[in-house]
Amino acid sequence: MTEPQQGFAIGVDLGTSNTVAVVRWPDGRTRPLLVDGAPIMPSGVFVDEHGRLHVGRDAARLAGLDPSRFEPNPKRRIDEPTVLLGDREIATVDLLAAILAAVARAAVEAVGFLPTAVLTYPAAWGTHRRDVLATAARRAGWPPVMLVPEPVAAARYFADVLRRPVPVGSALAVFDFGGGTLDIAVVRNDNGRFTVIGSGGVEDLGGLDIDAALVEHLGQLISSINPAIWDALRNPATTTQRRDRRLFWDDVRGAKEMLSRTTVAPITVPGSDQAIHLTREELDRVIGPLVHRAVWETGSVIASAGLRGDQLAGLFLVGGSSRLPLASRQLHAELGIPPTVLEQPELPVAEGALAELAPPAPTAGFGGAEMTSATGYGAAPTGFHGAPTGSPAGSFGNGPAAAPVSPGFGAAPTSGGFGAPTSGGAPSGYPMSASQVIPPGQYNGAPPTAPFQAAPGSVPPGPGPGPGPGPGSGSGSGAPGFGGPPARGRSRRGLLIAGIAAVVVLALVAGGYFWFFRDRSTTVDFATLKAEKAFEMGDPTKLDAIHSATVNDRAVIGWKVDKQYFVQAIDLGGMKVSWPKITIDRDYSKWSVAAYQTGIVVTGTGSELGSVFILDWKNGKTVWQGTFDTYDVLYALGPVLAIHRYEGKKTEAITWTGKNAWTRPDNAKGSVIYGQSNSADLRGPGSYNGVATNRDMQARDDLISIDGDDKIRLINATKGEEIRSWNNVGEYGAKYLAHDDKLFVAGGSTKYTVNAYNLGSTGEPSQIYSFANDKVRLIDWSPCADGRLCLIDGSSSDGKDNTVRAISIADKKAVWNTPAPGSTVLVPAGRQVLATDWDTPASVLLSYDGKQLLKNDDKGSYGVRVTAGSLMFFTGTQSATSAYNLTLVGVSSSSGERIALGPLTKTIGLTCSWNSSVILCASEGKFQVWRFAAS
Repeated sequence: MTEPQQGFAIGVDLGTSNTVAVVRWPDGRTRPLLVDGAPIMPSGVFVDEHGRLHVGRDAARLAGLDPSRFEPNPKRRIDEPTVLLGDREIATVDLLAAILAAVARAAVEAVGFLPTAVLTYPAAWGTHRRDVLATAARRAGWPPVMLVPEPVAAARYFADVLRRPVPVGSALAVFDFGGGTLDIAVVRNDNGRFTVIGSGGVEDLGGLDIDAALVEHLGQLISSINPAIWDALRNPATTTQRRDRRLFWDDVRGAKEMLSRTTVAPITVPGSDQAIHLTREELDRVIGPLVHRAVWETGSVIASAGLRGDQLAGLFLVGGSSRLPLASRQLHAELGIPPTVLEQPELPVAEGALAELAPPAPTAGFGGAEMTSATGYGAAPTGFHGAPTGSPAGSFGNGPAAAPVSPGFGAAPTSGGFGAPTSGGAPSGYPMSASQVIPPGQYNGAPPTAPFQAAPGSVPPGPGPGPGPGPGSGSGSGAPGFGGPPARGRSRRGLLIAGIAAVVVLALVAGGYFWFFRDRSTTVDFATLKAEKAFEMGDPTKLDAIHSATVNDRAVIGWKVDKQYFVQAIDLGGMKVSWPKITIDRDYSKWSVAAYQTGIVVTGTGSELGSVFILDWKNGKTVWQGTFDTYDVLYALGPVLAIHRYEGKKTEAITWTGKNAWTRPDNAKGSVIYGQSNSADLRGPGSYNGVATNRDMQARDDLISIDGDDKIRLINATKGEEIRSWNNVGEYGAKYLAHDDKLFVAGGSTKYTVNAYNLGSTGEPSQIYSFANDKVRLIDWSPCADGRLCLIDGSSSDGKDNTVRAISIADKKAVWNTPAPGSTVLVPAGRQVLATDWDTPASVLLSYDGKQLLKNDDKGSYGVRVTAGSLMFFTGTQSATSAYNLTLVGVSSSSGERIALGPLTKTIGLTCSWNSSVILCASEGKFQVWRFAAS
């Protein structure tokens, strides 16, 4: 299977009767996945006499030969261990796996690999049922997937794609009328996190029941004219009669759908030369009792949530059967609120689920602290942009289902929330793993969900990893490395999404105090690559979850073998091991390693509760260890490592010596935490996401809390006390970026504006930029030279009109704007700014006055910062799990002049990290250190 590329993601809605999948391209475009040439695949499974499983339309056709071998609705059998099909007992999990395997094959055919995935499930499902679904995905060959409640996904589509307002604290009713069941839920916006506060439905009421009622009605007409024809259709005895029965039911279903657009529809009767004409009036009369039952159940669920219809922000109809005009009319009449229904109501749940993954690229902001969250795969990165949310795969078990939520406070549509990461690479939006580190200054739209992963311009990646620790990234186990290249996304900063969409990214900010390189702000004297030394890991066929992170002249590497994880520190100055490798006896599927001047942070996550470890640089000993729950987020600051407990609704701070510093409860309506960066961070190396890996945390002693009571609060990181607060004018989906004691808030429902808060005083914010075109979206943003804020925005789905703008904060106006087609990530480089993108790839290096400096040879490569004056460009396939040949070029950021550095052969690119003179990467079972600067 081809290695995954950056930025792709897939949402899958495995329904009772039909399965739908939507693929998100790196540039943010979404398209229904065609399985066997159609966007909707029947969920039926047929087992032949050889034991082979057939799915979809093939299964339905084969069922005509022997109906006893066909299961039309495997999802309804979720509570049964096995299902008898013909003479064989098939495990229910294998029936579901067969469906997901068909989707996987179609996805590989469409994009060349299996993207980061998010699967939906009914809100009423408990942990056991979710566990079965996750197991089915694994058996189908998917890497760890993110699981999101269906109504939460629908709510994301309603708010993020349709841009319908769902104010904080208000609720949306989701009426999911599918082929096999009716599911109803009330979903509340808890500051960007969508929470199911009421659910219900009717398990035996769906499109099939509507069809059955129509067939029975038509059967009476046919029987009165030709009883023999009706008897053959009702009780087929031969293959031909079974085929006729299937064709008749298909024709009835087609007529039902046609009547949603017209008033009369013909139905062909097998064995008769005359067609029957069904009118909409007949349709309404026949199905009226069924629809009335659905409407009554909807009102009951809304009432059980303590609401009336007129108190809802909206009523969203999804599922193929919601096309019925009678359903919309009766719901409107009974509840008093006009429903929203789309022309293709089968697609919103699958596409909305992608919003929970977060934007196509993580948004690990430019912050100074790191964020990690332990959510799992399929999360989107967080950073300057936003992150996705959802329930990570693996959070299964027995017992009643907890109220499903979407983990993002005021998340934006990155597919979700503020932004999140993924493992192996980093997806956009929030990752799906429970450990994520957010550097101060990163932009978060929703809480992250993955261990260390960084995303561009928003919050660091979430559980699917968090912002990556510097340039280094991880490999294997589907967990993204710390610094994989960013993927495209609506609200994300370069998100790492390599490695089968693993989701454990780290937006590593070198937290804590550190010494700056002497040449941090100068141009590197590039030289041809020279192999310095190799550090052995072992048999490359047994290695997994490989990561590295570099801070100044120290590096830390990590790798998994079997059920153990190994961590080792390297002295890059002396080219020697700092201490023998340490062993962590935990069998987690995803691991991340982050390096700070104050300590090393290692996270491991999987299907159960994860762990986080603080290690001492001197000897590798564990200073402190704790647990990670789903959506917990780590912030590495100068005095402490802060942990935002999503389920616990609080932030805890641990000193780098392992002592409990303080605990602060979240606001009653929810909180999302951000850190800030400063100008010194921009002088040193940056990861694949553009996130600084050597951050000046000494002056960073605060956190920013965006709270559900419409307040922004500045928190002292040493004591956890509030310093000052402001009114929060950010709308739903707003993006946040904190830098040099300023907080920038971008958002707007009809146009995007940027407001700036002075964190040093309690004054009102000032609007520094506004764009009236409501089609333009903010893609990435970053501080740039001399009091400027740089933005990438655009309106086209293909990114061809993407533009970089330099905004003067003092003058409150655009200084210049320059086209940057295809670029989605901003990397400050001295007085210049690099706009780049991994997927295209495409790069534009812009001077202080907005002029293009890059040579043509490098415009098709992906660039990273080495120092403020020097960039490094990669050409070749970057992966978190497989080795490829890469080529490096050094470029002066002030002139664009280049020097070829040479090849990195058989290199797992997303495991690389670097400082201003050397780069280390995993290759053939060892970490090879290469020098690229003249001695």
